[in-house]
Amino acid sequence: MPPRSTSRSRSPDQALATLLDKLRALQGALEQAAAEPRLDRQALNPAYRASAQNLLAYLALRAGDLHDLQLQLSALGLSSLGRSEAAVLPTVATLINTLERLLGGSPAARPTTKAVNPLADHARALFGTPASAREVRIMVTLPSEAADDYALVRDLLAGHMDCARINCAHDEPASWTRMIEHVRRASAELDQPCKVFMDLPGPKLRTGPIATGAAVKKVKPERDAQGRVQQPARIWLTGRRRPRPAPSPAAASVQVGERWLAGLQAGERIQLRDTRQAQRRWTVVEVGDRGCWAEATKTTYLTPGLRLSVERDGRGRHSRIGDFAPQPGALRLAEDDLLILTADQTPGRPASQDSGGHLLTPATLGCTLPQVFTDVRSGEPVWFDDGKIGGLIEHADQDALEVRITQAPGGAKLKGDKGINFPQSTLRLAALGEQDLTALAFAAEHADGIEMSFVNSADDVRALLAELERLRAEHLGVVLKIETRRGFDNLPALLLAGMQRGGFGVMIARGDLAVEGGFERLAALQEDILCLCEAAHVPVIWATQVLENLAKKGSPSRAEITDAATGVRAECVMLNKGPHILKAVATLDELLVRMQGYNSKKRQLLRKLELASPWAD
Repeated sequence: MPPRSTSRSRSPDQALATLLDKLRALQGALEQAAAEPRLDRQALNPAYRASAQNLLAYLALRAGDLHDLQLQLSALGLSSLGRSEAAVLPTVATLINTLERLLGGSPAARPTTKAVNPLADHARALFGTPASAREVRIMVTLPSEAADDYALVRDLLAGHMDCARINCAHDEPASWTRMIEHVRRASAELDQPCKVFMDLPGPKLRTGPIATGAAVKKVKPERDAQGRVQQPARIWLTGRRRPRPAPSPAAASVQVGERWLAGLQAGERIQLRDTRQAQRRWTVVEVGDRGCWAEATKTTYLTPGLRLSVERDGRGRHSRIGDFAPQPGALRLAEDDLLILTADQTPGRPASQDSGGHLLTPATLGCTLPQVFTDVRSGEPVWFDDGKIGGLIEHADQDALEVRITQAPGGAKLKGDKGINFPQSTLRLAALGEQDLTALAFAAEHADGIEMSFVNSADDVRALLAELERLRAEHLGVVLKIETRRGFDNLPALLLAGMQRGGFGVMIARGDLAVEGGFERLAALQEDILCLCEAAHVPVIWATQVLENLAKKGSPSRAEITDAATGVRAECVMLNKGPHILKAVATLDELLVRMQGYNSKKRQLLRKLELASPWAD
């Protein structure tokens, strides 16, 4: 066989040599980043020392676009660095040694850095050992009913809940205490560990109260596309003196007289005229000692004092509906409407118009943290209710903000106690408010970990750690919730600050993060958070609206099944409360077990990361 030409035999070697030079230069830059002297001043927990160095190396790796280098490595059948997060320097050193062998020589040196990934150990320290045959934990937000329903909590643990979450923005310490007692009792009974986390409210910006509407309840059966009744509306009838909650979901719960209630029999028809004077008949389907169930096949509008009648043996028996709370107030907003956000908590009012339809006074609504008014500027956007309604600030002063509504598809309702986001404004809010400090003191005595809401800077983390030290609560695990654009931009600094703890994690709180960063960017933001936390060996909670339709309505959408499956790349997945939460836990447990056979983290293309320096504050 004739010898190959010299030019052709030399070309592949030249390409390999060029690639080797690129990797050696990259290795030098990564080693320099990992040896950053400022790292010595971080007071890191010893368990996170190597993790911090790996994070700095990863940030240096992602300082530029590596697509071309990745394609060249992949073409040679080598690692393309797409799975290098957990061990950056060892991965690059191995590639260099491999190329040196391909060029026919001996490696200049063996890799000096061992591939160490303590992420699993860090996850166990924070979340405990999973209860099921899976690696990803399940966290469940306990509903208020968990304070009085031990069976619910026990069933959640039996369904393989690993962590119980208590939202400190709701309920009160007495209820929190009973919830935790139920978790501890069920854990002991089932011989199954379960960590308790308390979610701090944080400086949550919300809309103020709105003047209430009339006291009216709408009872509506479920119908198909042709208008045929698929499921009658179920009405729970209970006594006025000792009202009992409905034992299962009800379209309405109505209080009536005890004697009249006690005389009802299954199969009887209850007659009434609703608020529109429409004649309606309900059928009594089940009678118990705490109340009874009736079903309605036609829409009914109820108000306190409405008369209910039952005829038996030619005689009528009557009762009246007891009082119930009026409907929560709401503002109807359309695009180009003007909304005035006020500094006081006077109940909001809708806009008023003259007889010709001309605006007299715009709609007004209070804000729970009006001190932010001095931090926002004209032209900046504002979003309400998880991004459902949007606007631009036309004028700002310390007393009010004038907001021109730019997004309210088809006209939208805005209620009180809904979130407000200023994604392009730098808000000067204290990381820990009075409510947070109260919850922290409680958690120090009763919980296993806390979740810090709306963390934005390393100073926020340091303030939290200082308060935990004051409370002598160093045993508490700490989870930082990334839900603002500023928090995402400062994530490297947040991670380094959090590494002072032994039990430390991050939650991708995708609700506010989507509003702050833009819904179209959410997928990229959560991808970057997963990568950075893996590089830092910090466990992640995948959160917000996971299997939400299943938990609330009993049936999942296809999209949310796929979303929940992505949670296998995290160390914990969080479910929110809902009437079908037990079914949601069972579904997620099975899904995560199945998916861990397909996924173990990921491979990706390494675009340039646009983040603040880890030393910026």
